[in-house]
Amino acid sequence: MVSFIKSVTFDCEDALVVATFWAAVLGSSVDEESTVDRAWVEPPGWGGPNLWFRRVPEAKSAKNRQHFDLRAPGDLRAEVDRLRSLGARVLVEGDDLVVMADPEGNEFCVEP
Repeated sequence: MVSFIKSVTFDCEDALVVATFWAAVLGSSVDEESTVDRAWVEPPGWGGPNLWFRRVPEAKSAKNRQHFDLRAPGDLRAEVDRLRSLGARVLVEGDDLVVMADPEGNEFCVEP
């Protein structure tokens, strides 16, 4: 037998804010029992691990050692604009790869 990834956990200052952002990014929703202390998002169509968000007292202080690489479903620039409208910001913009950060600064990449 082998292990599988059940969930990916984010430490954050406000679990509900970060969960709401990632739910919108992935086309899912935040679980109705979520709070600012702990929140979770199931992948749409059960297509991957759950995302867990838990409040911690310390702020993010360094670059992530692990991050998501998102594939834009269509035009890369349109997806970057959509993610910006949800609260992300661009850190590095290239022709075929854009490095972004979620509302609490967690880095992720978007590519075509």
